[in-house]
Amino acid sequence: MSVTTAPAVLDRDGLDALVTALVGQGRTVVGPTVRDGAIVLAELASADALPFGWGVELEAGRYRLVRREDGAAFAHSAGPQSWKTFLHPARERLWSADRTPEGHVSFTPEEPAAPDYAFLGVRPCDLRAVAIQDRVLTGGRYEDSGYGARRRRALLISVDCVEPGATCFCVSTGGGPAADPGYDLALTEVVDGDGHRFLVRVGSEEGARLLEAVPHRGADPATETTARASVDAARDRMGRSLPPVDLRALMGASLDAERWDDVAARCLTCGNCTMVCPTCFCVTTEEVTDLTGDHTERWQRWDSCFDLDFSYLHEGPVRSSGKARYRQWLTHKLSTWHDQFGTSGCVGCGRCIAWCPAGIDITEEVAALHTESETER
Repeated sequence: MSVTTAPAVLDRDGLDALVTALVGQGRTVVGPTVRDGAIVLAELASADALPFGWGVELEAGRYRLVRREDGAAFAHSAGPQSWKTFLHPARERLWSADRTPEGHVSFTPEEPAAPDYAFLGVRPCDLRAVAIQDRVLTGGRYEDSGYGARRRRALLISVDCVEPGATCFCVSTGGGPAADPGYDLALTEVVDGDGHRFLVRVGSEEGARLLEAVPHRGADPATETTARASVDAARDRMGRSLPPVDLRALMGASLDAERWDDVAARCLTCGNCTMVCPTCFCVTTEEVTDLTGDHTERWQRWDSCFDLDFSYLHEGPVRSSGKARYRQWLTHKLSTWHDQFGTSGCVGCGRCIAWCPAGIDITEEVAALHTESETER
């Protein structure tokens, strides 16, 4: 539920107080922090763990941490993880079964405790990704109950993007550097001659209560103007873009394009793109038993359409070639996802470009498919 509340301003102490208040409420605060040469998402005990003064350099198949002089906490592009890691974990037990000495079998469904998450620093692209996963995993006839429980208890604090990376292309997917509705609080970081501060917009009643619990002041015109200008400038500095065509129709008409052979020659079918993608949701299940055979568990884990066994039927995989598997991923993401869920499956975060070991660029591949389709006319 959105609420009408005037924008406010938090200073650095106010951001510290925000995290302290969330921890004091018993929430598990998750946000960006520097670890192992990257900006990753992890549990935060205080705002001091945020990546103040760190940014990133991105290119296809390349990610590097770089120092910033302005001390900004959120002036970095998306890292290797998304919030999917916490809402839709990579591995989750579904149920267990035990056989009694008398030979009876009892089943126990897994009812994991759903943490009260507070996600701090959710990018606008990732906010859109969460909304897409909501539709996929809870919007149909069969809800993923684990996801639903975690999602309903999660509080989202988004951060507008003022520093897009070289692999970012959210604007061309219909998004942008400003957060769409769906957040509880939205921050825009401002660092200038007047200091380091955060413009705050309230998106829910829970967000309004949280803001009231921490020191803040009313937004002044200078901060609002600077924040708005920074976000507008970011919109014009996207590192990449998808071609401005009907992608749904383009992908559907390009199933026999020669370009698929070109990308298949480079693709390692490693599945990195699906693992880092904030909207990919496919899973499989596996049974695990003990040595006695008296106890068994069913686990759900992430799967990928690049896995040879993903489309395996009784006589073999439906998509046995790398070409077929890459084509399935891209056409589903940009075209047939619409048929299933009423939207594209891509939010333009650029993770699949940066974390592809072969440097395959989804925007380059779609542009090549478009060029080939135009040439054949």
